[in-house]
Amino acid sequence: MTAPLTPPHEQPPGNDPWQTHAGGSHPEPSEGALAMRKDLRDAVIVAVAVTVAGVALGLLWLWLAPRVPLIADDKAVFLKDTEGEEAIGGDGTFILLALGLGALCAAAVFLFRRKGGIALVAGLAIGSLLGSVLAWRLGIWLGPNQDVVAAAKAAGQGVTFDAPLKLDAKGALLAWPIAAMAVHLGLMALFGPRDPDPVWQVPTLDPGPGKPDSSGL
Repeated sequence: MTAPLTPPHEQPPGNDPWQTHAGGSHPEPSEGALAMRKDLRDAVIVAVAVTVAGVALGLLWLWLAPRVPLIADDKAVFLKDTEGEEAIGGDGTFILLALGLGALCAAAVFLFRRKGGIALVAGLAIGSLLGSVLAWRLGIWLGPNQDVVAAAKAAGQGVTFDAPLKLDAKGALLAWPIAAMAVHLGLMALFGPRDPDPVWQVPTLDPGPGKPDSSGL
């Protein structure tokens, strides 16, 4: 035999398994979910802003990188100054500018959100790498003609023209992310929020029944 079921009109309120929330609303997200959403939103903002900063790096690289002079005759194209260091100057200029911009971006991200977080650091790293790639491709696109033969024909024989802007050491693309990570880590270590020191409580000993209190009261 089974126990008799309670009639619907006699069931206590609040126990209806088919009852829905008032107005059909969904339960509000917890504080942890809201904090995660904020972390992801801030990480996306940082990644996009840092990536866009790559435009500034590309323009500065195009402006400050030394030009490599070329000259052509009726047979081939040659370096005008075979002992010049302009060929490696482009890489060095890109690295120095990337290191400086990485430090500035790290400081700006730290001021934007002092408490940091894994998502924020990931956004800074991704944005720095994408910004380096954007600067590299933008500088090449806006720089001298990549078709050396066409540029030589346009300049004419015996006339000096600029070689295409290029980045020989592709590892230079990591200068910005490395600088950003190092500076941000240093700022967090020096000026980041600190966890409160734990409060140690000394337990009091119970003298027990019939024993005098050690306090003398």
